[in-house]
Amino acid sequence: MAGIVSNGCVYRIRKCAIDLISIIDLMDGEDSWDLMGRDLHLRSTFLYCDFNQIISKAPEDEKKPLINLANRLFYSIEQLNYAVKLRNIILTESRYIDTAAVLEELMVLLP
Repeated sequence: MAGIVSNGCVYRIRKCAIDLISIIDLMDGEDSWDLMGRDLHLRSTFLYCDFNQIISKAPEDEKKPLINLANRLFYSIEQLNYAVKLRNIILTESRYIDTAAVLEELMVLLP
């Protein structure tokens, strides 16, 4: 049963990462800021719950790298969310690049 939970968590993390990588496509007008903010909040909630499950079930020697990656990811998402709230295009694009880099690293790490 634990394998099924972990497989589901990994699938959702990969799906959320792909969706977050493509979130920049939502920036096309004034209404897109609210949509991006809601989408970031929703995806980060799923990521948090699934990362928590994976980290709790990981062997001790794998926990520290996963925790470090999760911390970097959620920090970058928080910074991106802040930029979206400010509705600053330049800052949002900069924070998006940082977040996308961490998401790419995450995608490589996951099976």
